[in-house]
Amino acid sequence: MSGSALKAGVLSALATAALLLIAALAWGFASYTSDGPAARQGDDTVVVLRSGAGVSEIAGTLAEAGVVRSATAFRVAAQLTGADRGLRAGEYRIESRASLAEVLETLRSGDVARHFVTIPEGWSVAQAIDILNAEEVLTGTIDEIPAEGSLLPDTYEVTRGETRQSVIARMQAAQVALMEELWPTRAQGLPFSTPEQAVILASVVEKETGLAEERPRVAAVFVNRMRLGMRLESDPTVVYGVSGGRPLGRGLRRSELARQTPYNTYQITGLPPTPIANPGRQAIEAVLNPPATRDLFFVADGTGGHIFAPSYQEHLQNVARWRQIERARAAVPGEAVATPESPASPSAPSEGAAADQTSVP
Repeated sequence: MSGSALKAGVLSALATAALLLIAALAWGFASYTSDGPAARQGDDTVVVLRSGAGVSEIAGTLAEAGVVRSATAFRVAAQLTGADRGLRAGEYRIESRASLAEVLETLRSGDVARHFVTIPEGWSVAQAIDILNAEEVLTGTIDEIPAEGSLLPDTYEVTRGETRQSVIARMQAAQVALMEELWPTRAQGLPFSTPEQAVILASVVEKETGLAEERPRVAAVFVNRMRLGMRLESDPTVVYGVSGGRPLGRGLRRSELARQTPYNTYQITGLPPTPIANPGRQAIEAVLNPPATRDLFFVADGTGGHIFAPSYQEHLQNVARWRQIERARAAVPGEAVATPESPASPSAPSEGAAADQTSVP
């Protein structure tokens, strides 16, 4: 073969190789940027990439979920683009027909789906369990029912597939940590001696008022009463003895106020045997460091808060004013009247239940 013919052959081969490379690159780019598979259900697909998963495992997870057509194609694209070094674990929502490029960008961004569970302050264990059972991303059953008052009310981030029992454990650990932080800061001379008793009293404070600014003053009332050996006479404790931590949905009956239960603080002296709810940080801080007041009573003021009094005579005058508000509201169709179970209850500590019960048949 002559030199010119050999040269022509080499040039032809190179041209062919170049064309093939261009075609391959064009096909690869088209595959990288073209629409991916449609979601099997809905507008997106949820995939969970575990922490520590390598690019091969991630590729397999995506292919199995139907997010990408080929695990191999995803792995090659991740390696060629360098994305394999920045893929992040977590739960992702991949839009239907997302391209390989879009999938890789989503996984590199770390824009994971986040789920939160909120346990409100003053909710009971029974109500907290209802919240956890209703959260669809959680799994498993709650076989070990936590003690009342052992959960710290807060908003917790949870992950898909996490067990409900493990979330309970986190809430309990948070409560333990909080008490370890706050208990050493307590005032001297409090009428209780253990962190457990502080949580019990804080739960009563939590149920008596829905206003954060009132918690310290409500706490002071109960601390003052305990110092004097007076009964707490708190309706929420009676409600707990009747309903076990569920909303009562009506006013207390005289028969319930007279019933002998460990939680009836009209009948017992001192604290009930357990918390009646899960108190939050502010309520616990309030009972550990209550303000110095002479208040021994409080009653609803008609605005959602309470009016406080140091003497029973003054308290009776405040109750009389509340009765006028009740009667005025009852005369207006559709006007709400507070019940003993609500934070606006006028039936907070009094000398005798008959003085301030709002709903007694």
